[in-house]
Amino acid sequence: MQLELVEQCKVNDRNAQLQLYRKYCQGMFCVAMRFLKNESDAEDVLQESFIKAFQRIDQFKGEVTFGAWLKRIVVNGCIDFLKSKKQRMVELDESYMHIADEEDWNIGDTIDLEEVKKAIEQLPDKYKYVVQLFLMEGYDHNEISEILNISETASRTRLLRGKGKLKEVLSELNYGTGS
Repeated sequence: MQLELVEQCKVNDRNAQLQLYRKYCQGMFCVAMRFLKNESDAEDVLQESFIKAFQRIDQFKGEVTFGAWLKRIVVNGCIDFLKSKKQRMVELDESYMHIADEEDWNIGDTIDLEEVKKAIEQLPDKYKYVVQLFLMEGYDHNEISEILNISETASRTRLLRGKGKLKEVLSELNYGTGS
């Protein structure tokens, strides 16, 4: 059914496009909101993402589900939007840093998911995007490196550093102390 719709979209079938849009619109809006925190911005990025997806539908080869392919377009659109908003991001040479232990994500029992999300928002962008893609979106380092156009080592390093900063922020929230 999904592949049939995609094939119909490849021949510019508006009805098939509308069906795919309706099927994925709400889920992709949620993805955009997790990044942008603003309904208007999320709607704009979502529209751009669907337009881009339908324009590039011939590039969809079925190696992943259409939803996963579309999600990558939405995530990239969100990141591009945020980058254009900030315009200046400083890149560090992170090749010398050590690798993150991906299993060590223990935080106190008194901290809920909303507090974690708020704490992620306080991270510097280069850490925030990796932590968000890894923890909230479930991407692995190979996928993160492709999405952000960084090396896998940089992805692992940023995750490690982001995790450390996240724990600091959560500790301050948990104990109500600032440094």
